[in-house]
Amino acid sequence: MNNEYLARAREQVPDAKTLIILASKRARLLATGAPPMVRCQEENFLDVALLEIAEGLLVPDFNGEADDFMAQIAAVKAAAQKDAKE
Repeated sequence: MNNEYLARAREQVPDAKTLIILASKRARLLATGAPPMVRCQEENFLDVALLEIAEGLLVPDFNGEADDFMAQIAAVKAAAQKDAKE
């Protein structure tokens, strides 16, 4: 993980928990094929996500809607088990 990107991202999103969730969700999207919004020398998806946050292109969205994160985790686990059986 690039510490410079992390420090810059912390300036944009000072709450550590929010930053962790935002960066990890974006890194997961990048890993599944989402196009990056920045050019990054690093190939690590987390570094790309942190740079996007640092550049202000990715911000937390607190629109009041519930985020069913546990359902998303269950879906990923089910897909992984299906792939393992094949």
